[in-house]
Amino acid sequence: MSAPLVEHVEMTGHIVDSLLLPKVLDAILSRGGRYHIETLRLGQRQDDPSFVRIEVRADTAEQLEAILAEVHPHGAVPAHPSDCRTVAADIAGAFPDGFYCSTNFRTQVKLAGEWVDVEDQEMDCGIVIDAEGGAARCVPMTAVKVGDRILVGRAGTRVFPPEAEMRRHELFEFMASPVSSERPKAVSVREIAHAMRKTRAAGEKVLAVLGPAVVHTGGGELVAKMVRDGFINVLFAGNALATHDIEQAFYGTSLGVSLDKGLPTDEGHEHHLRTINTIRRIGGIGRAVETGRLTAGIMYECVTRVVPFVLAGSIRDDGPLPEVVTDTLVAQDVMRRLVPGVGFCLMVATTLHSIAVGNLLPAWVKVACVDISPATVTKLMDRGTTQTVGIVSDAEPFLRSLAAELEKGGPV
Repeated sequence: MSAPLVEHVEMTGHIVDSLLLPKVLDAILSRGGRYHIETLRLGQRQDDPSFVRIEVRADTAEQLEAILAEVHPHGAVPAHPSDCRTVAADIAGAFPDGFYCSTNFRTQVKLAGEWVDVEDQEMDCGIVIDAEGGAARCVPMTAVKVGDRILVGRAGTRVFPPEAEMRRHELFEFMASPVSSERPKAVSVREIAHAMRKTRAAGEKVLAVLGPAVVHTGGGELVAKMVRDGFINVLFAGNALATHDIEQAFYGTSLGVSLDKGLPTDEGHEHHLRTINTIRRIGGIGRAVETGRLTAGIMYECVTRVVPFVLAGSIRDDGPLPEVVTDTLVAQDVMRRLVPGVGFCLMVATTLHSIAVGNLLPAWVKVACVDISPATVTKLMDRGTTQTVGIVSDAEPFLRSLAAELEKGGPV
């Protein structure tokens, strides 16, 4: 029988109370490997990091590689890492074979013997090393150019899962809880309001990702007030949210239903299309505000308060409005440019946009997702946005409670 293959890995941080160490040991065993803990130093105080050095044994190179691939996202790195390795991209819009696939966790790469933070952290990307070899950043597949130095393999890389850094950054307390329909909503709303005030006080941006149900349920004016009061600094949505927001301003309806009476209006089914046509004839949402045609609503407040927004198109769109970005890849890039500086993200009543934006956010941006369906939050977390807390609620009742909490103010 041939001798087993051996690799030594190390972990540093809050690896015990975060349960990262048990996860790594379990991953080794579940892949058929064996381990021996060579060194274990436990932190003496709550803020002290711990350290462990583990000998990992496997019967084949393939088995060892599978084990190392599974423990790497938990922060287990080779004991003597070499510099990272790159291969020049030979095709535009594609990574070389064996490229390193990024996570949304904080990541470092080793360049010339020094650990360097990866910029523009995002899941499901590659990592490009600049020509001088002193910086690294995440890059989506479609943005790869021929000759780009693309990171391949895991050598010279290390990740910092949020659990391992739980003492480095103060977390919003409510982020420890997953989605629950039974959790007291008043408590959750109060904590979200606190998080939004704290984010603003820190000079960071609050990003809102909103679906058309915000307007359908009567929450449009509540969101408009949050924009007006400076609690929403960036807006991501689709054609429908903007269309029905402007429809409400023009006709007092959303999808033809009166928001005052809750009843369908005569010819109301035409209102959204007439709204889009009017805006297209004027030349856009911004132009409608400048000419005085649009005088209220979420989009009006965004234009007058110079709050950037991205309206990403869909195959279902009517029109669409002139500002809608109909090229999906262009919409992604525009969103990416607005993500830096975001400290908190509030997602309300939109499954697809929530998941899309979640894919763009680094793990240290805290996320609150509100939807009438628990499945929306579950899907968001299953696709990697694990920093999400969920609230099961219809849009308007949640927004009304949130607006009231923000109105109260209070200590940050």
